[in-house]
Amino acid sequence: MNGVTLDLEERAKVTLGVKPGCSGHCTSYGMYCENGGKCVEKYNGYSCDCSKTAYDGPFCIKDVGAFFEEGMWLRYNFQAAVAKDAASRSGNSPDSQNATPDLANEEVCFSFSTTKAPCILLYVSSHTTDFLAVLVKPSGNLQIRYNLGGTREPYNIDVDHRNMANGQPHSVNITRNEKDIILQLDHYSPVSYSLPSSSDTLFNSPKSLFLGKVIETGKIDQEIHKYNTPGFTGCLSRVQFNQIAPLKAALRPTNVSSQVHIQGELVESNCGASPLTIPPMSAATDPWHLDSASADFPYNAGQAIRDGVNRNSAIIGGVIAVVIFTILCTLVFLIRYMFRHKGTYHTNEAKGAESAESADAAIMNHDPNFTETIDESKKEWLI
Repeated sequence: MNGVTLDLEERAKVTLGVKPGCSGHCTSYGMYCENGGKCVEKYNGYSCDCSKTAYDGPFCIKDVGAFFEEGMWLRYNFQAAVAKDAASRSGNSPDSQNATPDLANEEVCFSFSTTKAPCILLYVSSHTTDFLAVLVKPSGNLQIRYNLGGTREPYNIDVDHRNMANGQPHSVNITRNEKDIILQLDHYSPVSYSLPSSSDTLFNSPKSLFLGKVIETGKIDQEIHKYNTPGFTGCLSRVQFNQIAPLKAALRPTNVSSQVHIQGELVESNCGASPLTIPPMSAATDPWHLDSASADFPYNAGQAIRDGVNRNSAIIGGVIAVVIFTILCTLVFLIRYMFRHKGTYHTNEAKGAESAESADAAIMNHDPNFTETIDESKKEWLI
């Protein structure tokens, strides 16, 4: 300080009331800030900063969601947000910043539920022909479309193994690092994909992010245009693109809320918090369905019969054991009730007490050796 080195550690050792080894609250409790929330130290505690997450609440675990009606859409402008942030750092006006940085990687996370297909869930446009789209095809299957340039047609990732338009909440997590893409749906294991060798690795000049429907000027991909009408109907929750949460910015007043534009009435909903349920298997694929002739059983018929007999025997044995236990308990109760004896007691009441004039007379009659002398001076007189 002012050219002088101060050994604060040595001074702390000789200062009364100062002890070494202090650790902040975030060291012990920082793990309670979930979903990317940042632990912030306070004088007598800590708090979780959820501003750069799609979650809310004291510990960043409350997901922010909303219900979209047909024809409703939400747009988040990247350029305005980046320009304002860059202008605040450089001291220039926002108009001098006319481009957003190219992206070599991005992470997209959100949850949705719908019963109508086809529809556009999420769309990221650019000032060039680059785009990213997550949509539900007419069959109900999910599709991710990437167009980063260098190829004639967009690169498609089709998830054909299940119907995503079944009204159940589904979570989608897409991570791209240059040409490597990792997709995870619900509780399934992540699956890796790779962009074509001729594809570019940069998402050039991101412009806007759309939810529910794409309202963009200029040329739009034919598949996107085909699936864009009438629009998404259902719930979207915990939407996050890198460190931007557009849905949360629309429902919570933040410093980026001015970059959000909404068509229709956005109604907050906790539909994203609904537990994930898996519909029952069809009879054709269920190996335990007895009428399914095409299903392959993992064991032969003899083993199935023995297993069935063992299960039936176990059930019958359990019922018999319960009946026997009940009978024994009833017998014990009856025996205790029938053979219980009344309590007896013994007194030293003298014989002949029934015919004696008083208790003293009864004692004197019963014991001839007992004599009672009465002191005349102790007699009481009633006047």
